[in-house]
Amino acid sequence: MRFPEKPRKWDEVKREIYRLREKDIPFSRILGTMCAKPEENLKKIYMDFLETNLGDPIKFPGTKEIEDKLTGMVLDIFNAPKSAGCRVVSGGTEGNMLAVAIARNMKGGKELLIPEHAHFSFQKIARIAGVRVRVIETSRNHVINPSDVQKSITDKTFGVVAVAGTTELGLIDPIPDISDICFDNNLFLHVDAAFGGFIIPFLKDLGHDLPNFDFRLKGVSTITADGHKMGGCAIPLGFLMARDEKWFRYIEVETPYVSTRYQSTLLGTRSGGPVAHGYARFNLLGREGFRETARRCMELTMYTKRKLEEKGFRIFMEPVLNVLAVVVENVDEVIEKLHERGWGVNPIRKLSSFRIVIQPHMSEEIIDKFVEDLGYVCMEVKT
Repeated sequence: MRFPEKPRKWDEVKREIYRLREKDIPFSRILGTMCAKPEENLKKIYMDFLETNLGDPIKFPGTKEIEDKLTGMVLDIFNAPKSAGCRVVSGGTEGNMLAVAIARNMKGGKELLIPEHAHFSFQKIARIAGVRVRVIETSRNHVINPSDVQKSITDKTFGVVAVAGTTELGLIDPIPDISDICFDNNLFLHVDAAFGGFIIPFLKDLGHDLPNFDFRLKGVSTITADGHKMGGCAIPLGFLMARDEKWFRYIEVETPYVSTRYQSTLLGTRSGGPVAHGYARFNLLGREGFRETARRCMELTMYTKRKLEEKGFRIFMEPVLNVLAVVVENVDEVIEKLHERGWGVNPIRKLSSFRIVIQPHMSEEIIDKFVEDLGYVCMEVKT
């Protein structure tokens, strides 16, 4: 498409944009995303802060104060010490990349140990920054084995990655044991809790037997958590937390053209929209609201598992969080046929499965309809 020579009429442009939007799958039928659907009543807050720039905060001191309050609340959730610091980032990918950069610059060395199920963002930083990534194969229960971490450490290792809420299965690595190993070996431990960060603490409040993964563990150095996933916030809103605020100096650069002297995030210009939206949502829910959301998501997860099994489908393994892997033959064809029926799920090809993530906006009625359509699809493709 060529850049328009003359201005177009607003009605014409608006019609085109919303006509194209109609091609998107309705959010209520996207069952594979880890991102949340923002609540309608909070969208105006996002829009009202759209033009504020947190990359130049002295010009927007009120918005900056909102950000400071929000990051303080996040540090509280993860039991951070008083020395800790937090940066708002665009999401898990940026948070993971910055954490690895801090670790390498602090510790020296060339090698990062990651589990087989680690997010692909670690491969991005390997290519961009020249970090050597060694992948540790995961155990039969699809989490990293601490003894394999211990055996993989060399004099070139500077850090280890563990995951709290894996992308494919929603599992949690044995982070307490990995924390001890890293602490004893003076290694940097980054916990990728992009998905699990805003549900695991509240499930633990409800009595779920889940391991600690936050700063209560002495070996945990940094944590990534995404507000736009189980935090229910608008895209893009992520957080990178470090045990010591001073550690961000390892990645900061001078910024002579804006009102701050240094920046330690990848993004320079950042809208205050996601921050204001996130602050509103966290305050409107509080811990009590987050516990209720976690409870409902897990109840619907087990309902979904039961409905699928009643129809003869196999769930790859018992869910730990609100993620299900449904085993089917010809997984790509099944996903394509589901898409034709207006459903969005994500593949886990190595497990011959697709992923369902149970989000707060879903309901039993949506699940019932999906299971019905899945049955028709599987008969079509003869799985």
